[in-house]
Amino acid sequence: MKKRVLHFALTLGLVVILGFWIFTNIQNEFLSLAKTQQLRLVSAIAEAFPDRADTEPTPENVLEWLEKSVKNSGGGKVAYVNGVPAPLERVSALGDSSLVELLTALSSPFSLELAKGFDNVAYEETYRSAKDWELDNTSYALFFAPVVQKGEVVGALVAALDVSEENSFINLLLLLFGAAFAIIALVAYQVSFSRDVITGFAVLILFGISLVFVAYPLFESLRLSFYQDGQWTLDIWKTILMSRGYRSALQGSIELGVWTASCSTILGFIFAFVCARTNIRFKGFIAAMGTLPVISPPFSLTLSIILLFGNNGLFTRMGLMPFSIYGLPGLVLAQTIGMFPVAFLTLSGVLAAIDSTFEDAALNLSATRMKVFTSITLPLALPGFLSAWLLVFTISLADFANPLILAGNFRVLSLESYMEVTGMNRLGHGAALSMVLLVPTLTAFLVQRFWIARKSYVTVTGKPSGRITDLTTPGVRTVLVGIIALVIIFLISLYGTIIAGCFVKNWGIDYTFSLDNIFEAVTRGKDALFDTLALSLAATPIAGILAMVSALLFVRKTFYGKRLLEILMMTPFALPGTLVGISYVLAFSKAPLILVGTAAIIVINYTIRELPVGIEGGMAALRQIDPSIEEAATDLGADSATVFRTIVLPLIRPAFLSGLSYTFVRSMTAVSAVIFLISARWYHLTILIYNFSENLRFGLASVLSTVLIIIVFGVFGLMHLLVRRNDNLTKTIGA
Repeated sequence: MKKRVLHFALTLGLVVILGFWIFTNIQNEFLSLAKTQQLRLVSAIAEAFPDRADTEPTPENVLEWLEKSVKNSGGGKVAYVNGVPAPLERVSALGDSSLVELLTALSSPFSLELAKGFDNVAYEETYRSAKDWELDNTSYALFFAPVVQKGEVVGALVAALDVSEENSFINLLLLLFGAAFAIIALVAYQVSFSRDVITGFAVLILFGISLVFVAYPLFESLRLSFYQDGQWTLDIWKTILMSRGYRSALQGSIELGVWTASCSTILGFIFAFVCARTNIRFKGFIAAMGTLPVISPPFSLTLSIILLFGNNGLFTRMGLMPFSIYGLPGLVLAQTIGMFPVAFLTLSGVLAAIDSTFEDAALNLSATRMKVFTSITLPLALPGFLSAWLLVFTISLADFANPLILAGNFRVLSLESYMEVTGMNRLGHGAALSMVLLVPTLTAFLVQRFWIARKSYVTVTGKPSGRITDLTTPGVRTVLVGIIALVIIFLISLYGTIIAGCFVKNWGIDYTFSLDNIFEAVTRGKDALFDTLALSLAATPIAGILAMVSALLFVRKTFYGKRLLEILMMTPFALPGTLVGISYVLAFSKAPLILVGTAAIIVINYTIRELPVGIEGGMAALRQIDPSIEEAATDLGADSATVFRTIVLPLIRPAFLSGLSYTFVRSMTAVSAVIFLISARWYHLTILIYNFSENLRFGLASVLSTVLIIIVFGVFGLMHLLVRRNDNLTKTIGA
């Protein structure tokens, strides 16, 4: 142990010495270069002094020269001192008032810097002061340059140049070296003292990612909520907490979230159960329809609902609408249809991984199929069920696209936050309202974790069963298929309006058959399509791997800060997309990470925003796998990376594939956050679709939405080919 401590201390010592040497050299070279350029600039300004052989320069000529000098100095401050004052002599200057005031103060008593400056001027040399001064709350360096007329020094040009950027660069350099030292120190600590180096590095990397791309932007947003007109204040929070309207909006958000999460999870469970635990036909079609709503822009479904069930919708005109689509009922309908695929994707892997040995044993002991389902299958699927409910609940709280169109008089906090930011330009109020949304989300998160921690859900052991028992009777199967059929018919009617919109001039306005929309949409949207596809494909594998590694650490490992890391990585789903986008702009439009306008910030946003889905799915699947399988591999000499690659990843393949799929489709259909992050170089297809819809060019929007759906389904098929099913885990379904 003493040897390890000594090696660790020596390593840090060498790093400090080397880092100090590199930092000092970079700093000196930078300051030397900056000083040389500044001296040349000031000398050039001094040489431009009006030199006339026949007459002396008038005060008007001098003032004109000073005005030009201000422009040439890049916004600095300049003053002219007639003659070269000697020590103890009062300085009389002409020029910028604040600079003249400083020179007067420095001459009484005569400062050492002033004496050095005028002494260099007397020898026709330009001098930069050794220290900086504060003028108008900005750091300036003073420069003294000789003003020569007819070959003699007749005065001195005193220029104050802004050096705040120099200081910012030095501070940034110091920050970067400090961060580098911290990283090296942590790496050295892991190498010297950690028993599982790979796990230690994984924890460090995840903490770094979560702190930089979750905590830091969130801090910037929180900071905004305490600042108004550039000053710290609690007025924003007082307004929000005391407002009855905002409290009503919070209650509405929770009510909508509970209804949507409950309905979506039940519907997603039905789809997942039928696909994973029954032997009915056309499972591929059912699964495809179950994922269809999540692979299209959210406002596309909402517009379809308006066209079919709005005040002037098709079914409303036919008298088939028993309630108004606007308000809570319409929001629950729109969000349930749009979000139940989240529950379906999460629960599919969980239900497919359940070993039927326990169910067969119960059936052999004369238990009814319903009893087996309620006492064995459903409890074992509870982690996935609660995970799906939590994910849908948080998505519902953060959603603003559906409330923006369908809310009517029903108030929700996400829409209030969006309107504060985009409508009233009150970023602080929007940030504070979004922070309030964290309360119900974190409450649900902690309740779910507490519930799961009290029970065991292991079903995958070292001897997996290759058979799944079908627990449904013909009557139950008919009911389940009937429910699914109704949902599919409803989905087809919604997407039928989108497809039909491709072949009419403008849906809702001009129904004349036309193919013009297809050609125009492809021509105008091809660049955005390529950008969206490239960025989504870049984010998908990163998010998938990070999610599975995170899930493995949270379920299988114990380390300090585990709960904090878990909360940090789940936080992005609790925030409205508008707040996330604005937070990223605030955090990454300045040093040390200037990412705004690049493809990197969009990829990072995709990855961080969709990580919770993959993490939840991976954790639910890992809780069903007996840890003894991994322990056996470790006992045989396999390291953590080998165990993860050869054992864990194949066993959690359904959850991994679901995480990849969800990340890709959410990246392809993102709206709220990415709308703040796009640039002239990197555009997004859904933003283009939204712009077309807003301008009543629904035909163009329909074409691009259809293209988006086709691409996503194609990538789905490719993912299934690349991530092959483990033959050892393939199960057949029997009666």
